[in-house]
Amino acid sequence: MPVKILISYDDTDNDRDAIALARQLAYPGAELSLAYVRHVQEPEPDREAQARRHAEKLLEQGAQLLGNPDAPRYIVFHASTGQGLLELAEREQVDVIVFGSDYRTAPGAVAPQASAQRLLHGGSVAVAIAPAGLRSRAKASIGRIRVLGEAGDDAPAVTAQTLAKALGATITEHSGGPVDLLVVGSREGAPSGRVELSAAAEYVIETALSPVLVVPRNAPVRFEA
Repeated sequence: MPVKILISYDDTDNDRDAIALARQLAYPGAELSLAYVRHVQEPEPDREAQARRHAEKLLEQGAQLLGNPDAPRYIVFHASTGQGLLELAEREQVDVIVFGSDYRTAPGAVAPQASAQRLLHGGSVAVAIAPAGLRSRAKASIGRIRVLGEAGDDAPAVTAQTLAKALGATITEHSGGPVDLLVVGSREGAPSGRVELSAAAEYVIETALSPVLVVPRNAPVRFEA
């Protein structure tokens, strides 16, 4: 089955970075969609209708920016953005949720926002995080991929291999050189199918200068048509 990629989008600059990363991951055949989480429903019908139109317009603009005006769009009601996205992803069988970095992040750096942090500590779906300012790198693409795995888990390696094949990219073993994507595995001892980071992996993500894709333990994302 084609990979399903869901973009967390609320029209901020950093969520435009998420769209840029989703476009890089979108090999031919991948299915992209956008979601916006609302935390409360307005008690008055007129105000609720206005809020609904605002959300729909926001997602429409995101789809245009994505370059796919017909992309599926979801409005989710949940007190927690991360949990709302996770429940949507599980219901729609999404493989990857893409986030921008926290709004205070310096250009070029990666910093998971609060909603992404929720999924990085017990979520069941792979999480991709775009560095701040990725949207401004007009010609950016994924050509070099590095894998950071944990013992006894080939999920990050399989994910990287299938993505490299789908995009015509290469996997590099050099830990110090520049790369276009870092694929990170979950920690040893994490339940199968769950995302849980080791302290070492968290440090690598915090110091990364490229997009990051974190996969659940023993559950690779297979970028295949």
